[in-house]
Amino acid sequence: MDDLLERLRADLPAEALITDPDVMASYARDMAGFCEAGVPAAVVLPRTVEQVQRVMRTATALRVPVVPQGARTGLSGAANATDGCVVLSLIRMDRILEISAVDRIAVVEPGVINADLARAVGEHGLTYPPDPSSWETCTIGGNIGTASGGLCCVKYGVTAEYVLGLDVVLADGRLLTTGRRTAKGVAGYDLTRLFVGSEGSLGIVVKAVLALRPKPPARLVLGAEFPSAASACEAICSIMERGHTPSLLELMDRTTVRAVNAMTGMGLPETTEALLLAAFDTADPAADLAAVGELCRAAGATEVVPADTAAESELLLQARRTALPALERLKPATMIDDVCVPRSRLGEMIEGTAAIAAEHGLTIGVCAHAGDGNTHPVVCFDHHDPDESRRARASFDAIMALGLELGGTITGEHGVGLLKKEWLARELGPVGVELQRGVKRTFDPLGILNPGKLF
Repeated sequence: MDDLLERLRADLPAEALITDPDVMASYARDMAGFCEAGVPAAVVLPRTVEQVQRVMRTATALRVPVVPQGARTGLSGAANATDGCVVLSLIRMDRILEISAVDRIAVVEPGVINADLARAVGEHGLTYPPDPSSWETCTIGGNIGTASGGLCCVKYGVTAEYVLGLDVVLADGRLLTTGRRTAKGVAGYDLTRLFVGSEGSLGIVVKAVLALRPKPPARLVLGAEFPSAASACEAICSIMERGHTPSLLELMDRTTVRAVNAMTGMGLPETTEALLLAAFDTADPAADLAAVGELCRAAGATEVVPADTAAESELLLQARRTALPALERLKPATMIDDVCVPRSRLGEMIEGTAAIAAEHGLTIGVCAHAGDGNTHPVVCFDHHDPDESRRARASFDAIMALGLELGGTITGEHGVGLLKKEWLARELGPVGVELQRGVKRTFDPLGILNPGKLF
């Protein structure tokens, strides 16, 4: 360790290196529960590509593991430190380098906050659509690492669809440029896509070229109450089957609605079993909401309330954005699942989750990106109670098993990290795991990049 610190001090400015144990402890983990975190040897906060390269050259020479981090808002343990590692926090590389309204791209460093980018491109009449619930704090680099999604993915897609090119520092310190700045380009293998969702296990993203879209009209939101999750899911299927293109289609179950009310005092209807939110940012959103409202009523909605203004719409969206913080208040700890199933199986997923909650005697609130079939069951428990913790972990695993049985995936947008690594092999199968491990060895032959994650 002395050799490592000596080299880092020689290669980096003093303000870029942290060795105080108390300060380093704050960089040890992300927001995932049930994930172990080690004690790093050092935390480095670079400001330049060259500083990242120096760290990786030193790490390669000394065979020291490196754990890349963004804002640590992740929910899979992918950013957790390992013993003796260098934590490479990229939050100070936070410059928006270019915004081009003609080419409809933004060039950014990895530490740029998602919401800051959205506001900056908005001044040019553009939008960067991916909007995770943590968009006010999460970074673009972290979004790329986990291939994150957000509330508007049902219409606009996920992070991977907006990453055109990357600059990546490889494990040995070399700088790789992938992708393009152009609207089209199919030269060679798509290495850009390979890095998106790789959780820092293949290289360190130090720059990204992102696609932008014209800023859409202000959206209007509709809220619909349902007597059951099954009837709400029937409405969701009807909306998609009829060819509607909502910019948002979100679902909250009764547990979640009550938790939001308790936290915010919003006065959402607590008698509902499922609250569906649909939004349109089309030329005539009121007409689209009216059509969707009729489909909701036909599916059994007991109340359909369209917002008349953007301000009213924002209040409804705020309820959805506060769902996870509200559920976290119910118990001392939570485990947030991220199972995505085909839309046609969403009702079975939600009903099955309720049965799992009853079987294990736990409170599990469900909020979902319903238009994607991406559910977020939140297991609420007391981590000081060993038996309750055991049941929480068992229920979490049962939810993932259910998702796979329904033809889904163990993660729609949060990533694998530590939390789901045992389940990745079940989803990929032995051939898939073998090939992915081979890819990892090609980019990181010494296994120093974010070791222990994914596999």
